[in-house]
Amino acid sequence: MTAIRSLSPSASRRPGALGVHSIDHVHVTVPDLQQAKQFYGAFGLELRESGGQIHLYTAGHTHRWGVLTEGNRKALSHISFGAFEDDFPRLKDRLQTMGVPLAGAPRGFESNGLWFRDPDGTLLEIRVAEKCSPDSKPSCPMPGGKSGIANAPSRSNAPRVEPIRLAHILTFTRDVPAALRFYGNVLGLRVSDTSGDAIGFMHAAHGSDHHIIAFLKSSAPGLHHLSWDTGSVNAIGLGADQMAKSGFATGWGVGRHVLGSNYFYYVRDPWGSWCEYACDIDYIPAEAEWPKGDHPAEDSFYAWGPEPPADFAINHEAS
Repeated sequence: MTAIRSLSPSASRRPGALGVHSIDHVHVTVPDLQQAKQFYGAFGLELRESGGQIHLYTAGHTHRWGVLTEGNRKALSHISFGAFEDDFPRLKDRLQTMGVPLAGAPRGFESNGLWFRDPDGTLLEIRVAEKCSPDSKPSCPMPGGKSGIANAPSRSNAPRVEPIRLAHILTFTRDVPAALRFYGNVLGLRVSDTSGDAIGFMHAAHGSDHHIIAFLKSSAPGLHHLSWDTGSVNAIGLGADQMAKSGFATGWGVGRHVLGSNYFYYVRDPWGSWCEYACDIDYIPAEAEWPKGDHPAEDSFYAWGPEPPADFAINHEAS
């Protein structure tokens, strides 16, 4: 059994709010672990192999953000959410009250968490875990250059980009409004913004980025992208170049989103999903009420940047 970790006393909390506080980790199956090692290693993540799995870490951070296992095809296997220890029994009671049936943990992920499925059949877990969503807005410094010196490094001396943390995930769903209701009623997440029934963004009540999870309409569930905070716009540009030099040149960016406001560059993985270098996403403190809105698609995707690839919103797991 996985040991329950205690609540970090410094974590922010919203009084009276019952809900998960973070995405603890995601589990994705891929058809070729060697390809996955090449992609995520080039992306700047720390890879640790154990029991036929690849665990995804960021440099200098003890938290495990993701798990990759080999399967017949690339697929989002499950999403694990972290909750405060004293909220755990109340969340269990909520599941029972709402008639959400519990499921068993997948092989290799035995834990004392609560396992169940969302309306699309995606397996979810709620587990007691330390809060890994930030308690304040992360910095994204853009210092000006000093006078009288050359401020950019030579291309050969450009630093390696190593993301700081998993910021959010975007998943496909058959019904965006239904997903927003389920994740709101069951997990206690809150709607940040929507664009019709095509996409919706949700944050955690106890202080988090503008979204820790978002939902994009498709004919089937699946993973669209994992977003990783880099800490600066310069790192986003360096990351794009880093991936291109490693053989992963297909991407989108650099640009800036409207909903969430973050700067971005997306890299396509070998199976049609995306990994995002990002920084400066909007932050919603635990004590704040976000003025959620429904925004027209033509005015809410990105403020500036190149045209996205034609297949950017294609769900390759649907086929």
